[in-house]
Amino acid sequence: MSGTHDDEAFPEEGCDDAGFDGDLLEEELRQAAAVLDPVPAELRQLALGAYALHDLDADIAELTFDSLVDALPVRGVPDAPRMLTFRAGGLTVDIEVTGEGLIGQVLPPGPARVEVLGGPRAARPVTVDTLGRFTSDTPPTGPFALRLRAGGQVVVTEWLRA
Repeated sequence: MSGTHDDEAFPEEGCDDAGFDGDLLEEELRQAAAVLDPVPAELRQLALGAYALHDLDADIAELTFDSLVDALPVRGVPDAPRMLTFRAGGLTVDIEVTGEGLIGQVLPPGPARVEVLGGPRAARPVTVDTLGRFTSDTPPTGPFALRLRAGGQVVVTEWLRA
């Protein structure tokens, strides 16, 4: 070979000819920004609320019961599941949030589609049976909401943290 090394002919993956790795730099800058200039909690909440409204034709279901706020603690049950009730018009959604996932029911029962929203992640559809019951085997790990489509009505719940 005429003085070239294999390393020079084939730079490391992700690096350009000068050995600069743009992906690594971007990740380091993201980490530095998260530590030195984090997104304020209020702004994050506003962004989540705006995301929930991307279905402009959707009704917002009002949170009418949250066991963290409205229920009395049960003695001897340290990790009781969180119970939530949402209402929008004549539609009610009861949800139990556990470490294993979600269990819920749409009332009145009937054909419905339920999707679990989790911020910028894709919505996860869950199956609803004829009695309006549904389960999700994936526990929410951060802010989440539900989008329901029932009887021609689209309803989005408030965003909550698991």
